[in-house]
Amino acid sequence: MTFQIGHVGLNVSDLDRSKDFYRKIFGFEVLVESGEAGRGYAFLGLDGAPVLTLWQQSEGRFTTGLPGLHHLSFQVPDIETVRRAEDAIREAGATLHHDGVVAHGEGMSSGGVFFEDPDGIRLEIYATTGAEGAPVPVATAPTCGFF
Repeated sequence: MTFQIGHVGLNVSDLDRSKDFYRKIFGFEVLVESGEAGRGYAFLGLDGAPVLTLWQQSEGRFTTGLPGLHHLSFQVPDIETVRRAEDAIREAGATLHHDGVVAHGEGMSSGGVFFEDPDGIRLEIYATTGAEGAPVPVATAPTCGFF
């Protein structure tokens, strides 16, 4: 068997707020949505292909202290795209970890930005090269593992 991820579904507390956030940061388009009371959702994607589904069926904030999702990671073509995403993240007022672009580990060329969506779900946007010389927040562990 072979597999690839079809899309990722997230529970959110405010569909409109989350939809706006993901559109602004990632440039996703709304493919399908429903505002039906008690059944709000939005399928977000690129070029007509779903990437992320948002389901308005939760309250509060995401907690990292329980088993489940650690973070979502999105690869982009180059470090310049990461830096543009960092600007959009800052403009959106989102929580940005490590104060900007960091390397994935000591001596690694891959790196990115680590941040949270409006519900506290941890996200990463990274490039496989271009982060040479960027800070490494934790020398003894992968950056994406501890933020």
